Amino acid sequence: MNTSAFNREQSLKKFRMSEIRNIFNTFLHNESAGGIVLIACTALAIIAANFGPMTGFNAIWDKEMGFTIGNFSLSMSLLHWVNDGLMAIFFFVVGLEIKREMMVGELSSIKHAALPVFAAIGGIIAPALIYAAFNSGNPLTEKGWGIPMATDIAFAIGIISLMGKRVPLALKVMLTALAIVDDLGAIVVLALFYPSHELHLVFLLYAAAIVAGLAIMNFLNIRNKYVFMIAGLFLWYFVYMSGVHATIAGVLLAAVTPARSVINELRFGTKLQYMIDKFKMAGDSRVEVLANPEQQHIIHSMHSMINKADPLMHKFESTLHPWVTFFIMPVFALANAGVAINATAMDFSGGIPSVSMGILLGLLLGKPAGIFLFSFLAVKTGAAKKPQGINWGQILSVGILGGIGFTMSIFINNLAFADESIIDLGKLTIIITSLFAAILGLASLLLTCRKQKKQ
Repeated sequence: MNTSAFNREQSLKKFRMSEIRNIFNTFLHNESAGGIVLIACTALAIIAANFGPMTGFNAIWDKEMGFTIGNFSLSMSLLHWVNDGLMAIFFFVVGLEIKREMMVGELSSIKHAALPVFAAIGGIIAPALIYAAFNSGNPLTEKGWGIPMATDIAFAIGIISLMGKRVPLALKVMLTALAIVDDLGAIVVLALFYPSHELHLVFLLYAAAIVAGLAIMNFLNIRNKYVFMIAGLFLWYFVYMSGVHATIAGVLLAAVTPARSVINELRFGTKLQYMIDKFKMAGDSRVEVLANPEQQHIIHSMHSMINKADPLMHKFESTLHPWVTFFIMPVFALANAGVAINATAMDFSGGIPSVSMGILLGLLLGKPAGIFLFSFLAVKTGAAKKPQGINWGQILSVGILGGIGFTMSIFINNLAFADESIIDLGKLTIIITSLFAAILGLASLLLTCRKQKKQ
């Protein structure tokens, strides 16, 4: 390899790494800002549930909404449209994020993925065991073991972002990868153990046929976004009718969404460079681009080429991610976080209820203990490698932040229990525990990052 070719290759590598960092920083910014909006909506939902003038706000979610087309009709309460409909889009974006990380991100190689995967497994198993220890054998509450398993990525990243540059980038990357693996675990648990009603095999077969058809289209390089969107709507309906929770349709759609470009990389680069050279030649320092028809034509041609080169998966993710962060998750909080804090809910004269103990200790103790212990064992046995620049105290801090359950925990809480009073008690415990986890996690980060800075 000659010197000029080597320099070009090195420049290309630096450019790619810079782009990856930019994407990750944008992701962090969106998630942290979304966490602030989520906190505000949670507070508003709690205020609305506890102050007389605003109690009518909660009645909105019980209103029936639907549509009819010929002999076909579909009607649900607004709350169910949020939890079964909007949250399916949330799970679709989560599925796309998991897929991206597995293809080109922190989960794309065994070396990068090992530590977050082991940490997430520990953060799933330990909380579930702690919850089961308090609720096993109780038919009213034993199904809630999935509640303390989940980490709310928006809140967790929002807290760690408050520290700014004092937190090593490697620690932010680990938390993000851990939360994504955690989401994958929660999705599997949701699909297997929390069906919305009795399973219907016929609708499952219809859903499987759509997934198979989309997979074949993916293989044949068919990339029409409208085809995937329409197929996604039918997939959602069939999964909803099958008894598996409707949100799983979003994950299935993400799995078969095209992730690669159909354009040859070498041909794309050559043609783009040709257009850039042509654009320069057509330029005139005395003429604005808008007044130069030839340059305008070249710009449109370049835009068309770049649009074709951009994978459909990335188009969906970049378009939907702001909607999920700043609309869907806040609406979910408004619809689900409103719980009345009254004397009955706060009456612990007979001791703390088992469901509260399971959630509280599962998130505050089980999460950090499981994440830290499994990470430590993985590194000591050589199964994983601890990233440079972070210490064990900071990994424990990440584990504490993992105790911020919120979105997914409330979601599973709504499915796990049949008694409304237990659902409300679970919500209240999740909100209080997540608040404690956020405060303790932030304090732990301040302590461990300050010590490292002094050293």
